[in-house]
Amino acid sequence: MTDLPDEFRHIRLELAREAGHPVGDRRHGYDILAPLTDDNRIDPDRWRANAERCRVRRFRPDEDDAVGVLRHGPGGRWYFDYNHERETDNEAGFRFGDETFAPGEYISVREDDGEMHTFVVMSVERL
Repeated sequence: MTDLPDEFRHIRLELAREAGHPVGDRRHGYDILAPLTDDNRIDPDRWRANAERCRVRRFRPDEDDAVGVLRHGPGGRWYFDYNHERETDNEAGFRFGDETFAPGEYISVREDDGEMHTFVVMSVERL
């Protein structure tokens, strides 16, 4: 993956504390490969130039990993697309275009169960 633009980062999200998970869950989260701006926001121009290379892996306990791509849709909506032939598995990022992807920040995702869950950015690493 060394042929990716310098702005690409590996972003690790893990479930933050919520009902049923009082200390969060390190086994439930996302690994995202996406370009970030200097202020750690998703770079839509670099994304557009490299859309198929912007990947996501969802991991959960007792489930196989889901692997897909980061998509940008109408109205500035960002979402994870695991199967381009159906929309029922898409997971939407809440205000991803406005979020700062930096360690310690919180990011929300409407998962495939229809519920909004909050994740903490654990790491952002250069490739």
